[in-house]
Formats: sequence, C-alpha cells, structure tokens
Amino acid sequence: MNIKETLLAELSNDGLLLQQDLGLPNVVAIVAGEPLHGSWWSHRSGQAIFNSLNALATHPDVLVTRLVSGKVTFVHRRLWPAVLAVATERGAWQFARLPAPARELYDSVERQGMLLATGPSAKELERRLLVHGEQVHTEKGHHELRLESWALWAERTGCGGVLTAAEGRHQIEVAVRALGGATALLPWHKAVRSG
Repeated sequence: MNIKETLLAELSNDGLLLQQDLGLPNVVAIVAGEPLHGSWWSHRSGQAIFNSLNALATHPDVLVTRLVSGKVTFVHRRLWPAVLAVATERGAWQFARLPAPARELYDSVERQGMLLATGPSAKELERRLLVHGEQVHTEKGHHELRLESWALWAERTGCGGVLTAAEGRHQIEVAVRALGGATALLPWHKAVRSG
C-alpha cells in the first residue's frame, strides 16, 4: 500500500485525521514516520509530506476544515453531514463575542456565497465553523482564504443535511475520542469553557 492509500485508509477508518499534531493521528507523522515538533518543511520527508497533504486535500471524499484544536483537520465524507449540522447550527458558541468586523465578513459571505479574504476576521470565522475556508493562491501569488457559505458548500458537494446539531456534535465527539482526543478540543467546548 502506498502512502496515499495508507492515509485514505486511516481517514476512512477513523473519520478524522489532523494535518499535524503531537498527540493525535496526523498526516505529517505518518509520512515522516515520526511526530515532528515545529515546521515539517525542512524535514527530509518535506516534499513527500507536501505531496501527501495536497493529494488528501483534493480527494473527493475529503473535507478540510479547522475542526480539532483549531488545526487543519481532514474529515472523511461519512462525517460530512455531522460537520454540516454543527457548522450551520448558528449556535451561541459560534457568535458569542464575535468581533464586529468578523460579523460583517460573515454577513458578506452569507450574501455572496463565496469570497476571498485574509486576516484575523477570516480566520475567526473559520475557527468557529461559521464558513468553510480553503487556502488558495491568488493570481498575484498571495495566499488567501476562500470563504464559502456552508449552504453553497453543501450544494456544491452534494452533502445533505439530515442530522440535528446535537446528533452532529455527538458523531464528531465519538470520532475525536476514538482518536485518543478529548471533546474539549472541539470549538463548541472551547467556547463553553472560555465563555
């Protein structure tokens, strides 16, 4: 089995796989053969890690979002309805103390469906699962986030919303615990602790 098949098998089995983490299963450690502290770019497996991350991110059964600990998390298609249910909840944990610029950006994404953005407001919306964010390279060579409403994402990917937010949270929490993680790593629990 090649590394791409290994990663897809692990993701299919567990439902979630982080990009990089010191304690939970993650792409960087699987490809490098060891957990890495800090940046993986200069590691001898750096190019293989880069290629693996790109292959996983573009696979049709993979959603990339900042779900666990605010880190890049790969989500298998079977958990997409759970993520969609939680993300579209419009819960207090998503809007509590949301800065005005972030709220304005959120409203713009909801109106337009998709737009490019940078800065702390874009990252805050992504961290709270208020939008689907994806890193893109602009024509000018910059990195920006393409922010997309979850409604547009669901339409584009064919992901139906049949779960309640509570059911979605439960499915995701079960998957995180199965990885060896705590539910406190999820954004709705972080908001409860800090709020």
